[in-house]
Amino acid sequence: MSEVLEQPSDVRARVDAYLDSQSQLDLLRFITCGSVDDGKSTLIGRMLYEAQLIFEDQVTSLKADSKRHGTTGGEIDFALLVDGLAAEREQGITIDVAYRFFNTDHRKFIVADTPGHAQYTRNMVTGASTADVAVILVDASLGVLTQTKRHSFITSLLGIKHVVLAVNKMDLVEYDRIVFDAIVATYAAFAEELDFDTITPIPLSALMGDNVIERTRNTSWYSGPTLLGFLETVEVRQAQLDHAFRFPVQWVNRPNSEFRGYSGTVVAGSVAPGDEVRILPSGEVAQVADIVLFEDKLDRAIVDQAVTITLDRDIDVSRGDVMVAADTPCEVSDQFDATLVWMDQEPGFVGRSYWLMLGTTRINATLTDIKYKYNVDTLDHLSARSFDLNEIGRATLSFDKAVPFEPYKNCMSMGSFVLVDRYSHATVAAGMINFALRRAQNVHRQALTVDKHARAKLNGHQGKVLWFTGLSGSGKSTITNATEQVLHAKGIRTYVLDGDNVRHGLNKDLGFTDADRVENVRRIAEVARLMVDAGLVVLTAFISPFRSERDMARALFDEDEFVEIYLDVPLEVAEERDPKGLYKKARKGQLPHFTGIDSTYEAPETAELMLPTGDLSVEECVKRVLEFV
Repeated sequence: MSEVLEQPSDVRARVDAYLDSQSQLDLLRFITCGSVDDGKSTLIGRMLYEAQLIFEDQVTSLKADSKRHGTTGGEIDFALLVDGLAAEREQGITIDVAYRFFNTDHRKFIVADTPGHAQYTRNMVTGASTADVAVILVDASLGVLTQTKRHSFITSLLGIKHVVLAVNKMDLVEYDRIVFDAIVATYAAFAEELDFDTITPIPLSALMGDNVIERTRNTSWYSGPTLLGFLETVEVRQAQLDHAFRFPVQWVNRPNSEFRGYSGTVVAGSVAPGDEVRILPSGEVAQVADIVLFEDKLDRAIVDQAVTITLDRDIDVSRGDVMVAADTPCEVSDQFDATLVWMDQEPGFVGRSYWLMLGTTRINATLTDIKYKYNVDTLDHLSARSFDLNEIGRATLSFDKAVPFEPYKNCMSMGSFVLVDRYSHATVAAGMINFALRRAQNVHRQALTVDKHARAKLNGHQGKVLWFTGLSGSGKSTITNATEQVLHAKGIRTYVLDGDNVRHGLNKDLGFTDADRVENVRRIAEVARLMVDAGLVVLTAFISPFRSERDMARALFDEDEFVEIYLDVPLEVAEERDPKGLYKKARKGQLPHFTGIDSTYEAPETAELMLPTGDLSVEECVKRVLEFV
């Protein structure tokens, strides 16, 4: 009997039907986290294997890898499906975040396997930042550990509302219900302080496959869902769908003179043609004309859809603006209380400025205060003036302009941001907005009739700051003093802000740590700005060791008002001079954090004037300054 060959049209129809059915499935993002060796990678590998979601060649490769790298005595080591880095396989731990995509007939999934070690907290935060559900594993033979609490706290902090308490390795305790119940009770007591909507405890053995995909007779006393059953049915998107419409504008789409649309992704709510929307921060109102998706026009756009929206009239809209429901707009502010997770080796100091990426906006932001850091193990609050790698805390941030936002707990996409270093372009922190500061609404800039230009006219010269920077002993105080004498003799109104003098008054509360040096320069820059506004020529004599703070100071002034003067002198020459005996004390360990010895000096790269004070006399230096100015 001859076989009936399937026609190409039938194959195409079956493929189209399959693709259509898959496109209708919603997506769930979840993470696995917990202490080292709790079995996170094994659990994901077992889930993929049991659900028959890996190919035969992968199984063959897995068996071979298990013999070489496995920890299961030659049996299949499911963790190797996820632990892809060579360093992880050698150590038997997860270092980076491993992402895997899979799907069932009910849902599509992206799972992030996150590290268990405390030093990789930033990696865990990265994986959790986009997750809807957290699967927190506990080794049944060990119970709730410090790292279990740490990851639970971070999970709560990042706004994940649904948690699976996966009590793994039940086979090691002979599937004892008493052990399971004790772990659940301990975790529930701890989690009372956390902000979870649901906690679903499940007894598991990832190694044996118990309650991962199918129920097991070994836990006949358990009547709850299997892990996959829970993940297929948990509801996580309704809050986003019910939220008011939010649409950060990513691109003004203008292919020709007849079309102007605004492209982006809907991050909350939904919108339809005819809906009235408000553009923030301007406050302009218009109606939605069309919702365009390539060549199609849609009746509605919902959360996570990338579309182009046209309006019924031309208004000023640009990248970084946010389109919102007109009757339920979000707030706009430039000062915030925020939670920060520090992700960089370089510490974060009060007073330091960064680029801040919020939605489609990049703005300048300053870390104006650190309220406290968390002891993540105990949840205690600790005072601090800086953030180190993997630390978490509450801080105050000031932006250089007002931006539309929502508290992170209400709308993650409108309340989450990252801080980026201006020079290395590295992401230094992830942040979550808690609320706008009330003083941002109460404090407004007062317009004055007598302004900077009027004062300059009265003085007969423009206000300016001459920012002298260099090592201790480079000649800053000597040269600024001599320069001021000449300017004063010419009838120019001047003032010298000298490092030592200022520390007797305005900055007498500051020490010499890196954090204090950052705040020292910030205060001086603000005082100098007021003096320049008053029409004075200000000469500052500070080491000001960090490039970031000198650039922050520069940004406070108009382009022609700030002159950076680098007093370039070799360290050995400065140390030979040592007019105050500071280098000798620093070499003896009596002056910690001394610039040039055990604290860094970052030489200017684009200073307007460089003075090699090891080669020039004071008179020659003053002459060069006056010729430049």
